[in-house]
Amino acid sequence: MVVGDASLNIDTLVIGAGPGGYVAAIRAAQLGQSVLIVDKSELGGVCLNRGCIPSKALISAAHQYESALHGEAFGISAENVKVDFSKTQEFKNGVVKKMTGGVAGLLKGNKVEVFNGECMFINENEARVFNDHESPRYKFKNAIIATGSRPIELKPFPFGGRILSSTEALNLPEVPKSMIVIGGGYIGAELGQMYSKFGAKVTIIEGLDTVLPGFDKDMTSLVAKNMKKTGIEIVTGAKAESAEQTDKDVTVKYSVNGESKEVTADYLLVTVGRRPNTDGELGLDMIGVDVDERGFVKVDHQGRTSIPHIFAIGDIVSGLALAHKASYEGKVAAEAIAGQPSVVDYKCMPAVVFTDPECSSVGYTEKEAKEKGYKVKAGKFPYAGNGRAVSLNHAEGFVKIVADEESGLVLGCQIVGLEASNLIAELGLAIEMGATLEDLALTIHAHPTLGEIVMEAAELVMGHPIHIISR
Repeated sequence: MVVGDASLNIDTLVIGAGPGGYVAAIRAAQLGQSVLIVDKSELGGVCLNRGCIPSKALISAAHQYESALHGEAFGISAENVKVDFSKTQEFKNGVVKKMTGGVAGLLKGNKVEVFNGECMFINENEARVFNDHESPRYKFKNAIIATGSRPIELKPFPFGGRILSSTEALNLPEVPKSMIVIGGGYIGAELGQMYSKFGAKVTIIEGLDTVLPGFDKDMTSLVAKNMKKTGIEIVTGAKAESAEQTDKDVTVKYSVNGESKEVTADYLLVTVGRRPNTDGELGLDMIGVDVDERGFVKVDHQGRTSIPHIFAIGDIVSGLALAHKASYEGKVAAEAIAGQPSVVDYKCMPAVVFTDPECSSVGYTEKEAKEKGYKVKAGKFPYAGNGRAVSLNHAEGFVKIVADEESGLVLGCQIVGLEASNLIAELGLAIEMGATLEDLALTIHAHPTLGEIVMEAAELVMGHPIHIISR
């Protein structure tokens, strides 16, 4: 590596090695560009190291524990079922290590140069990357900014001690006896339910009238029902006001309808959203990249910023903070740099929450479709009518399909139930390819599988369901 002021030349500089950045770097390299990717932390970003992957590893472990405790329906009982949470954490860390190692191998295999350190723009075509040992300068033809986001920290609840962000919550050395969660969105719901399954007494404090705001209430009501089964107390319409912590616990004061209340627990987890990483020493303001009042970079349909050869993707641009959204935008940006006519199209962007039961959605909801001017027909087929779901003892949930009444064109789908995260992919493909209800109904689904629910839902909306009485 060259040290000092002599500049190195590359085609594309990628800042951030999360699911947006590393995918963009690989795609750019595949298209013949010389690529440098810079990240001050680990390859894989928040998703692989402190978010999606470690949380799902712990959630999977919690499901295993719950299954071991409650096998009565299958005639199975077990005694002295215990959790060695240190080994659970070892499992989680092993999953993370395997995945991040895979990213390193992919970058190397695609001849992407990796620099572990920070990056600062000097001007529109030059940046300095630096760490404790070196600080080379690079001249670039194009840049892709993918610096991600971080948990929002509220002034009354500063992170530290027994007040946790999601990062610390994923690395507790043992299962706490109790936990308070401020924020009932997808992170708070997932982690709160996970620790509840491991035996913690969990209280969720949410400002709106339901957990998982953004999903249909007939979906979230099933999640709330299951939460309450494991002893989670859900307080909605609440305003969290302050917290006091000792070396043993933390007490949160909050109010509901003007009435003051308080709750004490071992830990407080604050999950009220994420903030884009566009501040700091990156130097976007210095080179004139336009950023809105919330810190999001303004981009066009290809991810171009106000400086045409500098792109921005992922959590630092507007829209849902989703890893797969970042990866998709990364591919579009890399292809745009290569001169391809790629543009972003979010109509088939799925949203998934790994609660119990899982929730997923793609395309329009029934309400959204009507607001767009469609004459809509929609219907829900229950998991209870599916042999595979019943045999798995997971008969709660439904698949709802939204379609255009005249053409039968599939406009959207919402799923709540076992494996909703996997089932939604078929509906995403259906919307992407312009499939109709008839296309779904005529696609033969293997029996007995959960996938049959999609076919049955399509037949229901068409008016001739087989395994449910049409009303």
